Parts: sequence; C-alpha cells; structure tokens
Amino acid sequence: MNDILHSPAPRGDLAVDATGLVKTFGDFRAVDQVDLQVARGEVFGVLGPNGAGKTTTLSMLATLLPIDGGRASIFGVDVAEQPHRIRQLLGVTGQYASVDENLTATENLVLFARLLGHRPPAARTIAADLLERFGLTEAATRQIKNFSGGMRRRLDLAASLIARPPLIFLDEPTTGLDPRTRGQMWDTIRELVAQGSTILLTTQYLDEADQLADRIAVIDAGRKVAEGTPEQLKAGVGSSTLHLRLTDRTQTAAAAAVVERALGEAPVLTPEAGGLNVALTNADRAGDVLIALRQAELSITTATVRQPTLDEVFLALTGHHSDTTDETTDETEEVA
Repeated sequence: MNDILHSPAPRGDLAVDATGLVKTFGDFRAVDQVDLQVARGEVFGVLGPNGAGKTTTLSMLATLLPIDGGRASIFGVDVAEQPHRIRQLLGVTGQYASVDENLTATENLVLFARLLGHRPPAARTIAADLLERFGLTEAATRQIKNFSGGMRRRLDLAASLIARPPLIFLDEPTTGLDPRTRGQMWDTIRELVAQGSTILLTTQYLDEADQLADRIAVIDAGRKVAEGTPEQLKAGVGSSTLHLRLTDRTQTAAAAAVVERALGEAPVLTPEAGGLNVALTNADRAGDVLIALRQAELSITTATVRQPTLDEVFLALTGHHSDTTDETTDETEEVA
C-alpha cells in the first residue's frame, strides 16, 4: 500500500527538498530517515500524533536544530551550509506565541519590523496593515497578556509575515483554539496561498490536514509511513466505508467476524459506539455485508456508505488511531 501512497512532488520546482533526515537525542531517534519534497505554491501537511517527530523535523529545516543525518535544501539553498540565507527565506509560527506579553499588539509588530531594518514610519504602516488584515485593529493598543489564545496565534502569524517570506512553516497553528477561531485561521492560510506563499503545515488534527493540504505526509514514531494527496491516502484504504450501527451494542465483535467472512478477507474495522466502520475496496460489497448480517440474525439500525476519513487512513497505516480530538480546545477562550 505504501508504494501507492507515496507520490512526491517533481524535484524541478521544489520549495523544500529533504532526504533521509535524522535527529537523535541520546539513544532516542526522534526523526528517522524522513524525506519531504514540497512544491512551490502548495500547502504540504505533516500529519501525526504528539511525539511523532513533526516539530523536530520543522526545527531542523528552520535551522533551529542541527541535522544529524541526511540533507535538506530550501529553494535550492543547503540548510546546513547556509543557515543565514535559509532564515531569510522562512517565516516560522510555532505552537506558542513568540510575542512580548508586556507590549501591545502594535508595539510588538513595530519592534519586529524595526529589527528587520524598516524605519519607524514604515514599521508603523506595516504594523497597522497587518493588524487590519488579521482582524486585530480594535485590540491594537492592548497588552498581549490580555489577549485570548486565538488572538495571540493570529498576531504571531502576522509577525512572521513582516519579512514577506516565500515559505511559511506553521507548526500546529490551531492547537487549542475553539472551532470558530480555527476556521478563521484556516481562511487566513488559504489567503496566504492565494497570494503565492508556500506553506509547510504540521498538525495533529485530521480534519485540518484534509481541509488545507494539497499533499500530506503521515509521520508516526519518527518515520514517514505514507505520502500523497488526501484523496490518494483515502483511496489506499478502500474506495468507500460502510458505517453500521447495531441494535445491540454488545454484538459488535460478532458483527466484525461476520463482515470478515462475508468479504473473504480481513477488512479495516474502525469500532465506534454501537457500530463499525468497514473499509471496502469496492462499494458494491456493502450489499454482501448487509445480507450476511441479516442471515446471522444481527440487527442493525442504520447503514450508510461514505468516503473514508483520514482517521481511517491513519489507523490502517499505523495500527492505531490519531490520539487527538477537538476536546483539547479551550472552550473558555475569548474570541475576538
């Protein structure tokens, strides 16, 4: 299956070209022979659970950590040999805001602009433009310590754009945000791409990768286990999924056995409360499954066929579910 799912971008027009990346901490191999090829103008998603090696990979590419093995280049510039040039090509937004808590939003952006060489009038103009672009004008004179998590994240992204970098690294940019603020960040990311930016996005949210990424690399335990478009990844685990909900939830195991006999092979089964998701290589086999369940006198309340989700892809590739849900969201967060 991995041969089908690996579909790297052509090397002739790459924003990121990394081969065999390795990072070790003592005896622990955090990143193990990871290849990444990101084409100019695309959103490339790196999907995996906490601890998979996503942030470590980005940190090596951004020159924040030395590369212990392999090689990488950004727009043809070698990361290890020319780190100063690399930093001129990148904008990096991490999981935690890098702004000064005791300064206002305007003061933070003006400070960053001045550090990048802009004169005071130009720095103030840049700050005002970015605050308006990210919907923070009304909060321009507020100290950052009084900002919500979503407002901090938007300001941090605004700061990373002052230098107008052609490549932007977004390291889990919406972790902990409420659904409304996450949607606003998604819109901002789409606008950046429409304006010509290339984005390398790490995320632990399956729906985020599905919504934003042109291509996705799935990383688990430091290794890349698959790569492709969302559609290719989903097709790799079946053309469709049959969702079954049982009248008697205690019969889930028995139903799984019936499904396996009906299909003549061990399908990818994703248990749900009172039901099963069955990955099918052919949607026409759904009828065979339903007939077999009826013959086994197992009653179902609903049966629907749909396209597979990235969660099912992750389960098929790694043997376990992604360990994140939207329950990590801070529901008390203020939304600007």
